[in-house]
Amino acid sequence: MTENKVTVAVTRKLPDAVEDRLSDLFDTRLQVDDAPLVRADLISLAQDCDVLAPTIGDQLDADFFAAASSRLKLVANFGAGTDHIDVAAANARGITVTNTPSVLAEDAADMAMALVLAVPRRLVEGVRALESGDFAGWSPTWMLGHRVRGKKLGIIGLGRVGEAIARRAGAFGLAVHYHNRKPINPHVEEELQATYWDSLDQMLAHVDIVSVNCPHTPATFHLLSRRRLELLQPHAYVVNVSRGEIVDEAALADLIEAGRIAGAGLDVYERGAPNEKLLNAPNVVLLPHMASATVESRIEMGARVVINIKMFADGHKPPDRVILGLDSDLEPKIA
Repeated sequence: MTENKVTVAVTRKLPDAVEDRLSDLFDTRLQVDDAPLVRADLISLAQDCDVLAPTIGDQLDADFFAAASSRLKLVANFGAGTDHIDVAAANARGITVTNTPSVLAEDAADMAMALVLAVPRRLVEGVRALESGDFAGWSPTWMLGHRVRGKKLGIIGLGRVGEAIARRAGAFGLAVHYHNRKPINPHVEEELQATYWDSLDQMLAHVDIVSVNCPHTPATFHLLSRRRLELLQPHAYVVNVSRGEIVDEAALADLIEAGRIAGAGLDVYERGAPNEKLLNAPNVVLLPHMASATVESRIEMGARVVINIKMFADGHKPPDRVILGLDSDLEPKIA
């Protein structure tokens, strides 16, 4: 530490307000260029710091923690998801892992709702038609989409984000259905006018739009498998702003190409970039992982990182510790 300040190494360029606060409080090493660090540089950074502040693009596996310096005692993740961090390996080395929960729900819900509207109404197809010069004027039968009012929205994982989506969906006249490990609070369920499905399979066969909002865990990898995707009705749409690994993306692309599923709106992908078939599909809206990309959310995420580091530096337990083994009610049951 320098002048009794905790040494913090940041792996990506963060908003100026966040970097200024980190620099004021700690001995902070910032990244001038906004580019992902190669693994060797990431390990090198972890050799000379007390706290590492990574992002979702940094893969911190067991080998990384084995190579890290014994100085490293806290990984203060800039983001809510921690499936890129081997938390068990970190804890085994005496390293605490924190995240930034509870700040992304509204922005993620906005983006999910934007996709729920954009895909059935073919908004991106319309933009492309204008840009390519294919729009020859209004026609009674051209670029017909589907209204969302009166349709059934099935939410997989009715946690903070799922609940925020449900509130928006109700305003647009969508009937809300959901599947969790167990039902939510009855009062909230009544307020949302939400219908609980114990069976994910049965809900998928019943709804018109599916919104994926559960965490990625080993149990939820390919939760929407080819078999489950085939349960959807041909007019159904899939929306995912959660984690790409939850959906079998190759199967989704095949079924959309075959006309077995009407389309999809995706902000996350199983392998970082979308399946090539999805890139070429006219009835698919693809976004570059921007559900949390608002000035407000990124600053709030940074504030959570600062709080976690400050509590650690003051000898207290950080408030947003990632605890292994907690059972998540919003994680679906696996039949």
